[in-house]
Amino acid sequence: MASHSGPVTVAVVGAGQRSKAYTQYAVDHPERMKVVAVADPNPVHRRIISEKHDIAADMQFESYEDLARRAPVAEAVINATRDQLHHKSALPLLAAGYHMLLEKPIAHTEAEVRGIIGAAKQHGRKVVVGHVLRFAPFYAKIKQLILDGRIGGIVSMNTLEAVSYHHMATGYVRDRWNRRDKNSPMLLAKCCHDLDVVGWLMSGVPARRVSSFGSLKQFRAENAPAGSGTRCVVDCRIERECAYSARRLYVEKSRWRGYVFQPLQGRGEVTDAMRLEHLRESPYGRCVWRCDNDVVDHQSVLVEFANGATATHDMFCATARPTRQIHVIGTRGEIQGDMEDGVIRLRHPDLRPTTDDCTEEVISVNEAVGGDGAGHGGGDVRLIADFVKVIRGEPPSISTTRIEDSLTGHLIAFAADTAMLEGRVVEIARE
Repeated sequence: MASHSGPVTVAVVGAGQRSKAYTQYAVDHPERMKVVAVADPNPVHRRIISEKHDIAADMQFESYEDLARRAPVAEAVINATRDQLHHKSALPLLAAGYHMLLEKPIAHTEAEVRGIIGAAKQHGRKVVVGHVLRFAPFYAKIKQLILDGRIGGIVSMNTLEAVSYHHMATGYVRDRWNRRDKNSPMLLAKCCHDLDVVGWLMSGVPARRVSSFGSLKQFRAENAPAGSGTRCVVDCRIERECAYSARRLYVEKSRWRGYVFQPLQGRGEVTDAMRLEHLRESPYGRCVWRCDNDVVDHQSVLVEFANGATATHDMFCATARPTRQIHVIGTRGEIQGDMEDGVIRLRHPDLRPTTDDCTEEVISVNEAVGGDGAGHGGGDVRLIADFVKVIRGEPPSISTTRIEDSLTGHLIAFAADTAMLEGRVVEIARE
């Protein structure tokens, strides 16, 4: 490994929204990390990243293949390519000699996931997966409480992700991750963070059996309200009354503009008139009840672990309030929390001669997030900071593990998808 008298050098592969979030760390902490190269087929994306980080012209590549064919130009890569390219891009980059921050999920299939893990081991590369929730102060605090033995051994846990109506409509109905034939299963695409947290809190205990139920219930053509059209700003008579109005979400409320209006980048100042015109043709301007989506909009999972502990995860889509919740029951106490509130409640049976049944300690983690990289509950900036520590050989936090330790959450997701589709309990093979 190169000397670390200076910052860790990084090449960006896939210059989209996640790369922009992670590479902000180099701007804020230039003594710790420096972006020296970029690879992306989109010239606008390359230019934006290059201008922000002063990347030399000969360090701007059109593809990950071009980068991988050269001798290493950096110590590590931030691999933020689209999900379907993770396996194809990771293998040659690892072989070329790069350590890697790999955006989640690791890959589309169990075979591809194991292939990347094998390649990292074969080439002696360090790979950290972009499971940002591990680094959010909310979940890091829960992990520390468990490690400290505050609730004893885990007996069961429940996690829940409430996906907001605007997030669901944008990412999983109108475009991006809305079809099974183009992307990972919905549970892996949306909830691999949550399933990773489940596996992480179980501290290496293997998952053994999985069952799951879910369906596409709401966003179907037969549920389209009277007066709706095919496109919000073209032929819909109820657009101004609809919660899913593309005009309201993406123009008036400015939601998800990085995704929706990405094709307008590089055209100078983007006006609302330009945005509305784009919505006339863009997938994001389609009626949510008349899209080509086929992924589920709700799903529940039940997992049994090798030590007899159980876990459930519920994904509810199109909620008014987005959040993640968790409830962990131990042999000596329990932990319950709501990430949006930033509050964790630690409870124990009350052994005092009083009428109270339990003691409760309320722990607030909101002040731990602050304004420094508050994406994903403060996890974004902490993930990239920890990745830099890993590359520098410094002691990482409790949130960082090897890529092998990210396998459990993925195996649960793959098994849950099969269990849901085939209506059976799926056994996860022992290794």
